[in-house]
Amino acid sequence: MANSASGESIIGRFVKIVSAFDDGHTSMSVAELGRRTGLPVTTTYRLVNDLLLERLLEREPGGDIHIGTRMWELVSRGSKMLGLREAALPFMEDVQAVVQHSTTLGILDSDEVLYIERLGSDKTIVDITKIAGRLPVHATSSGLVLLAHSSAAYQDTILARPLTKYTETTLTDPALLRRHLAEIRQRGFAAMPGVIVPESSGIAVPVFGPENTIRAALSVVVPRNEENAAARVPVLMAAARGISRALGWRGELKGTLRQSH
Repeated sequence: MANSASGESIIGRFVKIVSAFDDGHTSMSVAELGRRTGLPVTTTYRLVNDLLLERLLEREPGGDIHIGTRMWELVSRGSKMLGLREAALPFMEDVQAVVQHSTTLGILDSDEVLYIERLGSDKTIVDITKIAGRLPVHATSSGLVLLAHSSAAYQDTILARPLTKYTETTLTDPALLRRHLAEIRQRGFAAMPGVIVPESSGIAVPVFGPENTIRAALSVVVPRNEENAAARVPVLMAAARGISRALGWRGELKGTLRQSH
């Protein structure tokens, strides 16, 4: 049936089940899955059995359930993110080799930064970025770069909301944020010290697509007070230019990598 007694569609229930898995819950019993989703036990068992038959979920020897390899296979086919990650990865490896700290690639999804690639480092301190992880757009260097190059209407929507202040350096005042976004567009990068966790800082630059619109943000996460933007920004910009051109961007650089207006 398409809908449950509560009116929730089968797609909605499927999304609940898949969303219950994360880096802290990579596998779990069907009973725990039911508790995390809030679905009735009988509904959870029925849907899990259907997903097991399609190999979208898999059962471990001990009986716990985890996301199936076929789920990853189907999701990856035709995904725009796959081409972006493939274009970016060689350049990200170069950045990490020079900077020797975590290097990330994030995109704008709704009102958050969704990280689609991350190269870690044994020198990494506190770094809360992770692949398929999300962070607030106003409290990360990647988010601010993406926001700075978004439409005025989108910026207005974000800045009209109450914004969480995570540390003393998180900008939440709309007027200050607008000025900061204008500065990011002008200089071509964002360097944010401890805006979401006090121990680390992010430096990010934009990646553009063939329509000269922003596609992603390339960033590094470094220890607080070790930003050294003068040395690290050129490395990031060179990599972002390479990724952008691999994606079909044919813009001209005028001092910094930024969209012409």
